[in-house]
Amino acid sequence: MSEVMDYPSRLTDRHSRKFETFSYLPRMTADQIRRQVEYIVSKGWNPAIEHSEPEEASGSFWYMWKLPMFGESNVDTILNEAQLCHNQNPEHHVRLIGYDNYRQSQGAAMVIYRAPGFE
Repeated sequence: MSEVMDYPSRLTDRHSRKFETFSYLPRMTADQIRRQVEYIVSKGWNPAIEHSEPEEASGSFWYMWKLPMFGESNVDTILNEAQLCHNQNPEHHVRLIGYDNYRQSQGAAMVIYRAPGFE
């Protein structure tokens, strides 16, 4: 069995806070983000974009970027909206969500753009 390591994430150190599984990995490349959007679309989930200030990101409330993109299947359209959100909120984290209509829940949620200074 491999050794389990403690990750030094603390509430008192806002730069160490993590938000989901992918946040423990290096920033996603544009190709990796595209593949996540393709996966959400392939599942038939409705994509949505949210953003939040880093100091508020550990809470459950994030700002919605427009409405969820119900039925949107064009990957480039979704990526363009995410980029627009990031461009207009450069100091915020930006999160991509895939809503699963069948299960009435989020099928996927990940921070795709991190605020400056957050690795």
